[in-house]
Amino acid sequence: MHHIDPSLIDWSRAQFALTALYHWIFVPLTLGLTFIVAIMETIYVKTGNAWWKKTTKFWMGLLAINFAIGLATGIIMEFEFGTNWSNYSWIVGDIFGAPLAIEGLMAFFMESTFFAVMFFGWDKVSKRTHLLSTWLVAIGSNLSALWILIANGWMQHPVGMHFNPDTARNEMTDFWAVVFNPNAYTKFLHTISSGYVLASLFVIAISSWYLLKKRDIQFAKRSIMVAASFGLMVSLFNLTTGDDAARQVAINQPMKLASMEGLYKGKKGAEIVAFGLLDPSKTLKDNKDPFLVKFAIPGGLSLLSYHSFDAYVPGIEDIVYGNKTHHIMSASEKMQQGKKAVDALKTYKEAKKAGNVQEAKAALNVFEANSKYMGYGYLASPEQTVPNVPLTFYAFHTMVGFGTWFIVLFIIILYLTMTNELHAHRWVLWAGVWSLPMGYIAQEAGWITAEVGRQPWAIQDMLPVGMATSNIASGSVMITFWMFAILFTALLIAEVKIMATQINIGPKEADHV
Repeated sequence: MHHIDPSLIDWSRAQFALTALYHWIFVPLTLGLTFIVAIMETIYVKTGNAWWKKTTKFWMGLLAINFAIGLATGIIMEFEFGTNWSNYSWIVGDIFGAPLAIEGLMAFFMESTFFAVMFFGWDKVSKRTHLLSTWLVAIGSNLSALWILIANGWMQHPVGMHFNPDTARNEMTDFWAVVFNPNAYTKFLHTISSGYVLASLFVIAISSWYLLKKRDIQFAKRSIMVAASFGLMVSLFNLTTGDDAARQVAINQPMKLASMEGLYKGKKGAEIVAFGLLDPSKTLKDNKDPFLVKFAIPGGLSLLSYHSFDAYVPGIEDIVYGNKTHHIMSASEKMQQGKKAVDALKTYKEAKKAGNVQEAKAALNVFEANSKYMGYGYLASPEQTVPNVPLTFYAFHTMVGFGTWFIVLFIIILYLTMTNELHAHRWVLWAGVWSLPMGYIAQEAGWITAEVGRQPWAIQDMLPVGMATSNIASGSVMITFWMFAILFTALLIAEVKIMATQINIGPKEADHV
């Protein structure tokens, strides 16, 4: 086991978190706005109404700005796997790299090729060809998300692979098991539908601003009608995908689920916390109530996790210290097996190098008997398996709380739009404007829940973050962290300024787009 510099781990995690959080400002808007634009252009082609063409062009212009800047942050993220996480890339590159390669070859090239036709092809190709290119951009961008989330889903629930003791690498044995990993497709559906919700909020916020300013009223009302209809539909779908995703977390990542709900002691008929404030002084095994105040729904967590009010949901302490009654192995037992696997792997390599066949075979047998928990062999203590509970808890409940509000907002806006009374309710329009930043906060909170909740693992139960880093100086990572922070902030400010200018100009000038 090589010496690990704690500051290197912290700075590498911070840099990747910074890149991911900035990147995720741009991605969900692209995922959803491509479909909203495609729907609007379809209405234009069907009706021949020039208003819909102008409307489509306006939103397409804002999409292009967002697409370009999101592309830059995404490329930097992929490079970081080689610069900051080379051990990770070596150990799992055979599996993790395949979906990313397919994303680049199949989805990204399709998306970028047809984006050029969509953006520059007005009046150069037929209406139907242009409409097809717009839909292919929407499909391509979502296919990109599919392959990236297959890779991420594998990190959360590794399947379809075998660890090769000769190369010390995980090698793919079943490509389709990786592709159809239930954790991957539930994460994909939940992620893209949340992106559609954000895009709907984006269109509603800008359109509401126009109505508040009493300008471009016809454009704003039509845009709101499309966005609210689309938003309500995908919000309800997002609710069902969230339920599926929670079940996968309960099955494959019980520590994450317990942290999401602040559940320290497991119980049958576990309640789900609708609202709560955690006690910051709470520690493991201190028998203190984790909450200063809470509002909970009895049996809700058991129902959400296992579709049974009486199901037993393990708590943080059960997973760390074990629970023989419910056949839960303790982290220390897993660590013992993991250390046996790590030592046996070392013995196997040394014996094989020395030509000692019998010793190598015996060591390999010990390794294979204990390899399931090899990742635990690199942990320093059982308590290290616990993620940041407050951050995971508050991020998850922020996401759920805002998501619930968005459903209410879409229903109200859709009803008032259909009854032609929206303009008379300024508070609803202001709610539409201010719900956009809530949408971005909910997006980031979702990713924080997914990624912080599985710590300390780079790959769940297999590879701790500390073993995944590159052997480089922490100072180098620190410097690039601040470089990226400045660069990404500048890009974000540039996007907001360019978009604000385009929004201020409005759809009347959109014909040049």
